[in-house]
Amino acid sequence: MSEATQAALDSRYTSITVALRQRLIALVTQIFGSQGAYRDEDADSFVEQILPTVLGAQQQMGSLTDAYLSALTADMFGGTAAARGVQIPDAIRGVAPAEVYRRPYVTVWTALSQGKSMSEAVRQGQNRLASITGTDLQLARTEATRQALASDSRVQFYRRVLRGSYNCAMCVLASTQRYRKERLMPIHPGCDCGTRPLPAGQDPGQVIDPDLLEAAHDAVAKGTGQADRGGRLPDYRDIIIDRQHGELGPLLALRRNDFTGPSDIPGR
Repeated sequence: MSEATQAALDSRYTSITVALRQRLIALVTQIFGSQGAYRDEDADSFVEQILPTVLGAQQQMGSLTDAYLSALTADMFGGTAAARGVQIPDAIRGVAPAEVYRRPYVTVWTALSQGKSMSEAVRQGQNRLASITGTDLQLARTEATRQALASDSRVQFYRRVLRGSYNCAMCVLASTQRYRKERLMPIHPGCDCGTRPLPAGQDPGQVIDPDLLEAAHDAVAKGTGQADRGGRLPDYRDIIIDRQHGELGPLLALRRNDFTGPSDIPGR
């Protein structure tokens, strides 16, 4: 097993996928912001224009992740780095993508109904579009990881790998733990964490980076004014938990976060 080879694979995969994410978000938000109007027919035209590119980028993210994990496991365990050929579903949330990518227009309409200026309403719509687009790329990464590792008996556990220039505290704490491959990698909107398999037969225990975990606890204590390594004050279960989101699947979130359901829709 070559640490240098794996570090090179990590670096290359990160640079390519970060660039893919940035290019796609820049493209779709630029197109959205240049719309002359924001009526129903404009939403339909926008979705028709950008959806092939969005879905293509999701497939590309899946292929890149498949190739990365294949090369990584080949270096770790031996054998040939043969990609499995993952397939990313268009409706990656379980909802038609055309419906999902109309939602930024709903954000614009809602902002305008609240008396916001057109420029502010469009800005809010662009922000929602960027979140949707980035999250769907991360869902593609997660699905590719699940497919790539499912049939590899050599991999039993994995760890989360922090990527990008910014990582929230939830992801930092999660990166100190090991997970079984049967569990989909929890995410939150905007998350760009990756996955690294752990060597066959190696179960290092639940905590795999105690130094980082301790540093994260220190940061929580500094931010809340409370310090308790037992996790009682503050109750860490109220800070970092797994939630099940109807579209996104396993989600890292704060306990106080809730998700809109059918009962929240007016008139139902």
